[in-house]
Amino acid sequence: MAYTRRILLINPRADTFATRPMFFGKALYSPVTGLLAVAALIPENEYEIILIDENIESIDFDLKVDMVGISAMTSYVQRGYEVADEFRKRGVPVIMGGVHVSYLPQEALKHADAVVVGEAEMIMDKILDDLKQGQLKGVYKGKVLHSMIGLPKPRQGLLKSNRYINKGFIQTSRGCHHGCTFCAEPTMYGLRFRYRPIEDLIAEIEHLQERVILLNDADFFGTPKRAIEVMKAFKGRGLQWQAAVNSRDANDERLLELAAESGCFMLSIGFESVSKTTLRNVHKCQNNPDDYAALVEKLHKYGIMVLGLFIYGFEGDEPSVFEETLKFNIDAKFDMCGYSLLTPYPGTINWFEMMRRKQIVSFDWDKYDQSHIVFKPTGLSSDQLYQGYLDAYDGFYTASSMMKRFPWDGSRNRLNWTIYNAFFRKGGIVTRDKEQLVARPTSEPEFIAVPPIVPQKAAWRELVMNATGSQIEGIVESEALEPISAET
Repeated sequence: MAYTRRILLINPRADTFATRPMFFGKALYSPVTGLLAVAALIPENEYEIILIDENIESIDFDLKVDMVGISAMTSYVQRGYEVADEFRKRGVPVIMGGVHVSYLPQEALKHADAVVVGEAEMIMDKILDDLKQGQLKGVYKGKVLHSMIGLPKPRQGLLKSNRYINKGFIQTSRGCHHGCTFCAEPTMYGLRFRYRPIEDLIAEIEHLQERVILLNDADFFGTPKRAIEVMKAFKGRGLQWQAAVNSRDANDERLLELAAESGCFMLSIGFESVSKTTLRNVHKCQNNPDDYAALVEKLHKYGIMVLGLFIYGFEGDEPSVFEETLKFNIDAKFDMCGYSLLTPYPGTINWFEMMRRKQIVSFDWDKYDQSHIVFKPTGLSSDQLYQGYLDAYDGFYTASSMMKRFPWDGSRNRLNWTIYNAFFRKGGIVTRDKEQLVARPTSEPEFIAVPPIVPQKAAWRELVMNATGSQIEGIVESEALEPISAET
């Protein structure tokens, strides 16, 4: 096929344990799901698309292309800027997208010709028209959110699938009902769900030809009625799937029974903390620590592994939190635990609260990976937070802990259990060097982070408006799109 133009899409090197090849040249997860979806918006008969994931391959900066598209999260946006600078030196126009640049587009424009803020579906035609005219520049931003109806199938054929353990990603919805202050979802995609039609999901799964699927939703169980509809459609298709869900609805026997019947082998749950006070402070009100152990046992009864996600460094955390959480995790026989350091990502409510309190110490985006301390904690010293974080990982993935937690009863897949524990044990800690883990102070960023969506909660809206001033004007209102389901 003779193409008229060539576009290079790049995922910059992130160097995290989940995206770095560690065993047999394979990474645990493919990070290019968003780029595959972007590629699907570009007409195949007009453009040749080349996709590079720098985690598994090098970038040819001398490749002859008409445009470079780069997607980056905060922790590797600096590398994205370096890549963009190299191509622009060669006269190649660069457009950037992703969560970080959606909050800080003016920062990105110092390195790119154009920036996509928020979702790309509503504006890709405009971008391609401007590219043809040689006028690619500035900020591209949709005025409404996409309905999720009729999304084109991701260009899965661009993926070097032999380099990843998990590479079959399906997004069934966008948005989330919960307003966790440390999460970008409320101000990136809104506090309501937008659902893809069931028939579109099944057609995409058949197109993927992958039997192991990761549902790339913020909260798959967020609307139980909808989750039931999807899982019923999954039954009988020979799928193995995993998803992120909330702890409250994960207690629902109806959901768990159907999950097991339809092929669910693992659920990731943001437990975050064993303190009720902490959970209330960060608006994680759907969690009840008193129910955690029983929930893990219940999931195991259905043969489902539990990946428990916990965060250290919340306001109110005390030195005892590490040992208390670790002992609980081992005794409750969590299959895997991911321990993170609280990270105030730019544009989240947590970011604005910490900025108001002058609590953030470092604005080195390389350190914004949930594995570095970038703020001054309260209730803990940086040394205590640093050491407690290391002790938690080391303690949970010791040989004795793994032997105690191993699924000896055979109700869970032992091979999957072993693979995930091996990756977490080997790569869960980014660095043990205190000088690296505790980020050094830096000056504040040049530009103010501005959320793509206006916060719905009045107190949060006031917080953001006080910080951003007039820049909040023109932000997409999350109510700009009528719901496509009564379940909102």
